[in-house]
Amino acid sequence: MTDILISEFMDAAAIDGLSADFAVRYDRTLVDRPDELRAAVAGVRALIVRNRTQVRGALLGAAGSLEAVGRLGVGLDNIDVDACKARGIAVLPATGANDVSVAEYVVGGLLMLLRGAYFASAAVAAGDWPRERLIGREAAGMTLGLVGFGGIARAVARRAAALEMRLVGHDPYLADDDPAWAGHGTTPVPFDRLLAGADVVSLHVPLTDATRHLIGAAALAAMRDGAVLINAARGGVVDEAALADALRGGTLGGAMLDVFEREPLPAGAGFEDLPNLILTPHIAGVTQQSNVRVSAVVADKVRRILGVRQ
Repeated sequence: MTDILISEFMDAAAIDGLSADFAVRYDRTLVDRPDELRAAVAGVRALIVRNRTQVRGALLGAAGSLEAVGRLGVGLDNIDVDACKARGIAVLPATGANDVSVAEYVVGGLLMLLRGAYFASAAVAAGDWPRERLIGREAAGMTLGLVGFGGIARAVARRAAALEMRLVGHDPYLADDDPAWAGHGTTPVPFDRLLAGADVVSLHVPLTDATRHLIGAAALAAMRDGAVLINAARGGVVDEAALADALRGGTLGGAMLDVFEREPLPAGAGFEDLPNLILTPHIAGVTQQSNVRVSAVVADKVRRILGVRQ
């Protein structure tokens, strides 16, 4: 009988540690075989997933012995948290373990988008020398707007401050006099002021009914000309069709998306032939180091829920 089922990739050392005390089945491809996954979860005490395994509906119903769901990351939109709570199933995210990875991704992205020169490899290799066309902007003195101000946004703020950027933020769940704002050199502002005043808008919110398509046609139109947008938070927070239109219309200076409404992003999704767009496959929070940290944190949390097998 399997105690712990792992359906997506996880650091080997963390798996070995769990295997010393529990019967562990690790198959990173199970996420792509839902019928087999549903059969495998019967009798399992803990399920460990990333963001693709949908822990809800039929899968959750088949997991009659489930005590814990470990999430190798922080977003919980692929897990029916309310159903788990009703059944007394602990949901265990790796909060804080990938903050550095996402923060570095965001800062690297805003530098590339503002400077613009890093998209020239093919032209230069072909003998072109487009120097004037590639005169970009410095981050120093620019305004970074952080939508949401949790741990990752604060990690971004610390790094952006070192680049001499001005920092503003909006978080309806954080009071304007909360010391976190001043502690990170960030001025809280209303959402509309952030959009109108920021040269870079970076999203750091979960996907909820309130945040779905938060960045839609109206929000994009409210952003200043030439501003850039980064979404390493959750797919669905950005209206992808509206974003593609804004990029084609030239009102935005560029965008970088790591997350999408459908993952993997289907071919023909409307992002073709946009030279000022960077797309990555939900990888912002995954580095060699963060994978080790995230896996260790989740393994430890699962161990505490299950105890040591007698």
